[in-house]
Amino acid sequence: MKKTLVVLTGAGISAESGLKTFRDSDGLWEEYRIEEVASIQGWMANPELVIEFYNKRRRQLKDVVPNDAHLALAKLENEFDVKIITQNVDDLHERAGSSTVIHLHGELVKARSVDYPDLVYPVGYNDIFLGDRCEKGSQLRPHIVWFGEEVPLIEYAAEIVSKADYLLIIGTSLQVYPAAGLIHYAPSDCIIYLIDPKAERMPYFPDVKIIKGNAGDAVPVLVDELMAI
Repeated sequence: MKKTLVVLTGAGISAESGLKTFRDSDGLWEEYRIEEVASIQGWMANPELVIEFYNKRRRQLKDVVPNDAHLALAKLENEFDVKIITQNVDDLHERAGSSTVIHLHGELVKARSVDYPDLVYPVGYNDIFLGDRCEKGSQLRPHIVWFGEEVPLIEYAAEIVSKADYLLIIGTSLQVYPAAGLIHYAPSDCIIYLIDPKAERMPYFPDVKIIKGNAGDAVPVLVDELMAI
């Protein structure tokens, strides 16, 4: 039976494909303030602005490709039962070939109903507009978990981490909750790696193996080592 390898990825892995993160520049994201485009209050104040912001991000996503880290993680499925939990809303893991990806914060290539959140629709890299509605007549919004909204898949993600033999944490500062708390669910015998250019020793997790480096460089090396075990 294959061992279970769980990967938690953050903005750092996508940044290496050319996607900007919202922490790039003093709380700005593509020259917008976060509260304007990533909160329910921003949506209520100016839904047209929010829709256009995510339309722009969807167009950007269309023009980038998975990097070496995404591609290396997909290779792990040859030897492990791999489950990727990502804080990212892009589809780069899927395009790299990973088959099980849990998106904690939603998916840019989907839209959902404002009034019926279980009604979710694929939109690919196409724009959505004010006036686009679900079959029940409700406006569509980006399928994104905004600040202040519940993270519906967090309990499922915690259950997955609780069964991990290996946990790889890649490209995240472990500062955004509740995702940052997932490490606490790892079993005591789970082997944990943290890969990030700014990775530091974790006082509460002294056995975590720290790899300071960019995901595109460090992940392929680690993947080769794991597959040789």
